[in-house]
Parts: sequence; structure tokens; C-alpha cells
Amino acid sequence: MYFLGQAANLRGKTFRHTFAIGSRKDYLNLTSHLSERYQVPEKNVFLYHNGRTALSAGLRAVVPKKNGEHPGVLITALTCYAVVEAVKSAGFTPVFADIDEKTLHFNGKTMEAALKKHKGVRAVIVQNNLGHPADIKSIKSVAKKHNLVLVEDLAHCAGISYENGKEAGTIGDVVALSFGKGKSIDTTSGGALVIRAKEITYTERGRFKTKEVKLPREPELKPKFGDRFRDRFYPLFGTIIRGLYRFRLGKYFTSFLLKTHQIKRSADADLNLKVRLTYWQAKLAEEQLRTLPKNRPPLREFYFVEDSNLVLNKLERNGFIMNDTWYNVPVSPDRYYNKVGFPEDECPVATEAAKHIVNLPNHYKRTELMPARKIIEQYQIGGKK
Repeated sequence: MYFLGQAANLRGKTFRHTFAIGSRKDYLNLTSHLSERYQVPEKNVFLYHNGRTALSAGLRAVVPKKNGEHPGVLITALTCYAVVEAVKSAGFTPVFADIDEKTLHFNGKTMEAALKKHKGVRAVIVQNNLGHPADIKSIKSVAKKHNLVLVEDLAHCAGISYENGKEAGTIGDVVALSFGKGKSIDTTSGGALVIRAKEITYTERGRFKTKEVKLPREPELKPKFGDRFRDRFYPLFGTIIRGLYRFRLGKYFTSFLLKTHQIKRSADADLNLKVRLTYWQAKLAEEQLRTLPKNRPPLREFYFVEDSNLVLNKLERNGFIMNDTWYNVPVSPDRYYNKVGFPEDECPVATEAAKHIVNLPNHYKRTELMPARKIIEQYQIGGKK
């Protein structure tokens, strides 16, 4: 059987993950590597227990904001609740820009449309959904025109290159990475913030003002014991879950683990600016970053089908458990969707795309998933890609 989630991307690495040992030196080595990779001083790199905290810390440190106001931050209309939470927790208002269905991301044109409707936007987050590069040239041009802080969120896309040949993370004023479940760097949880900006200029009533970047405090607290336990053993539990699916027991065991708090859904992680990445996770994250292939392929391939539920059910009956689709609603997971207040009328392309999308992972050999592709192609909108 083949899986999109359930720690399938870590198969073969379970023992290494479960028994990894790290030290302060590993923490500093990861800091040094991120400093070199994204061209900043080491003092501009911060390691957190999850990616949403890193993103929130970056917005707080760099994006201009006065007390009592909640300026907008532009985000893609196909995203995760963690991004929305990071924006709100930093004191900003999420503003959604509709996507181009070829990239699953906004471009300069849809950016301009969103900015025309929503005044007072101060920053834009580029997400590169599923590891497919966005049109960074047009996005950067619009960001410069409107004096927006450019944030690159590398949760899906560490190691990819844009069309201009530059690696993701070497263009923005702020770079956030997530090391969470199924992300491009996976240590079950974890995140990093890299601040590339020295100062930010923005326009207010026709005048330019400058705000010096105030670096965050280094997080010092270790995660709680329960969080450390879940981080350590999730790949092992994932291996057991995958094995039990063969006996139709995988879903029941997953439900048991969730109810007993031995695992936690990634979207439910706590945002805490004081909690750091563990040393052993820093060691694993650095190893993965250093071995990223140049111009790495996307994290997942995506397809639009006539009836996504029908296709996912048929895939599962044929041994392909691909129901962790990112995104069956514009802001995933669906249990948080109504809480977001997503403007479906302003983002019709993303709203429609979420009804029809399925995706396959690239951590399997292409030949292994050929039967799954054949099933998808039977229902694919517009035929084969």
C-alpha cells in the first residue's frame, strides 16, 4: 500500500528519527547552515518548535505596524490554517489573493486585484504551494510597487528554484521554514526564521518612512514533555498505522492515538514564541537541508478531477491512501474552515480548485504510482496534463 500521509515520507528513516541524539552544537550547526544558505548573519536566524511560530515571529519583527492597528498581510487563497493563525497572532489581518490554477498560487495580476479591494496591506507571503514555484518575478514587482514586505514561506518548497534560477528563500525580506509532518523538511515538528531585511520602507499618505528591524529574542524553553514524546514517536506510530491499514484497522488505531493524545494533528500545534527547536530535531533538519538535491522536484503533483471523493475512494480501494490532499477546502483543514471567514466570492478559482484537487507525493518512485495516475486520468478534467 502507498500513503500520502501517515509519515510515509519517513519510511526507512524511522529508527534514525526515533533514536536521534543531538546537542547544542547541532543546534548551532543548523543556525550556521541557514545563515550561509540564505545569506544572513547567524544572529538573524531563530529556531522554533513549529513553523507557524517562526512565521508569526518574522511578521512581528519586520512588518511595520502601530499599536492598535491590524494591517493586512496578503496570503494565497489556497493555504493552511497555520498561516492564517500566524498572521492573526502577530496582530495582522489575512487578505486572500486568488490563485492561478496552473501554479496553485497567486501571481502579480491577482495580487493587484486583491490590493485594489483591500487597502493598508503591508506584507505578502509567498508559499509556493506543494513545491511548485510561483511567478516570483511578477510578485516581487508588485510588492516593490506597493512597498510590501516580501515573506517567503518554505514549508512546501525548501530547495526549489524559481524560473529566474534563484533558490526559494534568497529573495524575500523574511524567510520562514517549517519542519512539520509531510513538509519539505520533516522532523515531525519544528521551524526556523531567517530575517534578511535590514530596514523596511513603506508609504503612508504619500511619504516614505523607515522602520528598523528589531530582531526577536532567542527562544529558550524546551517543548513540553508530551510534545517531545509526540515528535519523537510519530514516525514509529506512522509505520504501525500503515501496517494496520492492510487489516482495515489503520483508521481505528489513528483515532485511538488521537484520543489518547499520543499523536496530534499538525494544524493543532501550539504557537509559542518562547519554545525552541530540540537539539535532536535540529540535527535531523540540518542533515535533510544539506542533502537537498539542486532544483529539487515539487513536493507533490496535483491534478483536477471531476469528483475528488470518488477518485480518492477508488484509489484507496486499490491500495493508494491519498486522502491528505492539501486542500479539500481553500483553507485546510476543513474543521477550521468556517472559523476563517474565507471570501469565496473574491477567490472563485481557489474555491473551485479545492473541490476538484487530488495530489500524489514525490517521495515514491514514479513507477510505483503509475496505477494511481491511471485511475486519476480516467476522471481528470481536461484529460492528461
